[in-house]
Amino acid sequence: MTAPPPPSHRKKARGATFNPANRFESSRLEAFDDGWNDAHDPADTPLLKTRVIPERSRTIVSSNESPDIPFDRSINPYKGCEHGCIYCYARPTHAFLGMSPGLDFETRIVAKNNAAELLRKKFSGRNYKPQVIAIGANTDPYQPIERRLRITRSILEVMAEYRHPFAIITKSQGVLRDLDLLAPAGQAGRCRVMVSVTSLDPELCKVMEPRASPPSGRLRAIRELRQAGVPVGVMAAPMIPAINDMELESILDAAVEAGADRAGMVNVRLPLEIKELFDGWLNEHFPDRREKVLDLIRGMRGGALYQSQFGTRMRGTGPYAHVLQARFKAALRRHGLDLPLPSLDTTAFRIPPQRGDQMALL
Repeated sequence: MTAPPPPSHRKKARGATFNPANRFESSRLEAFDDGWNDAHDPADTPLLKTRVIPERSRTIVSSNESPDIPFDRSINPYKGCEHGCIYCYARPTHAFLGMSPGLDFETRIVAKNNAAELLRKKFSGRNYKPQVIAIGANTDPYQPIERRLRITRSILEVMAEYRHPFAIITKSQGVLRDLDLLAPAGQAGRCRVMVSVTSLDPELCKVMEPRASPPSGRLRAIRELRQAGVPVGVMAAPMIPAINDMELESILDAAVEAGADRAGMVNVRLPLEIKELFDGWLNEHFPDRREKVLDLIRGMRGGALYQSQFGTRMRGTGPYAHVLQARFKAALRRHGLDLPLPSLDTTAFRIPPQRGDQMALL
């Protein structure tokens, strides 16, 4: 792992401190502090604007066979995410687009503008069989540009037309905009929302997830979803040693008080370029804890910063990881959240009448 960049590389309202080279490129640039930035005030750094790149996708539903996650179908309306979460496991996917998993991931967002069109075509297929689809499994479906582009909204409209079951994963209170679609589906047992709450400290969230909703907004989303009849849970994820893991129980307490009826937890994952980005972020925001945090992560990952094996990549191994799991399970029992998750209804699925269809005689 290369040395982290100097603090002057920090960008306002962004999580990554630099753009690591695309791993598929044959050459790379490395940040070097020549001393001329000593007097630089990061507050004077101009904001990096988000660039939206429209895409005409060929498919919209992705499949996976991972035993670590409770769904095998997902939709991601966007590639890249403005939230800028430094730990985001989706960052390395930007390399496949010829871009960097660092600042590019946060500022160059690919939008799947034809998502609703593709989804209607898939659902109308003669041999299609409905199964729960997770929306936002990789990048957040309610990141800031959704307010303008409304791609997630268009997907939910198709879900409503076909009475298709779905789950949403988000850390944005923007999900409340679509209560008119979510409430009927939730009350009918066709949808569930999981809200990620990583910390109750707004200042920590500002540096860890700079453009995501503050903790109060996420708890508000849980509360109002529950009041509207939408089953809603909380994801305390990721837990980062010596950064936010001490908040695990308080996060669950607050979420349950707001109305969460399910909870999940994932330990921090640092695949590929995320190791370098995370190290730079620690050097910028927590230089006094940098070595401790990295050492604790190595202790949960068999001496490395990441393990990719199914079964361990989410939880980690070793004493520290086992203690976190024990704390999590104890909190679940205390709140009565250790019960099986009810299945979402797939039986109501129907293909709505299309213009030009012949009407039935009876």
